[in-house]
Amino acid sequence: QVRLVESGGGSVQAGGSLRLSCVVSDYLNNHRCMGWFRQAPGRERERVASINIDAGATYYVDSVKGRFTIFQDIAKNTVYLEMNSLKPEDTAMYYCAAVPGHMTGLGPGCQFNPVTHFLYWGQGTRITVSS
Repeated sequence: QVRLVESGGGSVQAGGSLRLSCVVSDYLNNHRCMGWFRQAPGRERERVASINIDAGATYYVDSVKGRFTIFQDIAKNTVYLEMNSLKPEDTAMYYCAAVPGHMTGLGPGCQFNPVTHFLYWGQGTRITVSS
């Protein structure tokens, strides 16, 4: 059973930065895509960023472009989400998720892989941004 473990959440003031980490229990290159999702209270889950593990191509939702960066460290089996210029509206529970390797990456940064392709999920890490 593949496990994903997120870390790095916390509380920060607007304008601050955080880096989230997601470690997979097997090998990162066993997976086709990795993604970061978030869900705020009363709102639907939103894909924040995703990365094609083989190609390294990335995707970002418009609201985080230029502020967030998703990147991978194959040797550490870890995907990161570097978050800068945080805003109160970034407050949410953040989850990492993985598309297994037997699936196809849809779009350069896996942006067209539906959420149902992300078969493995972490437990989430909370981010609170205060104004």
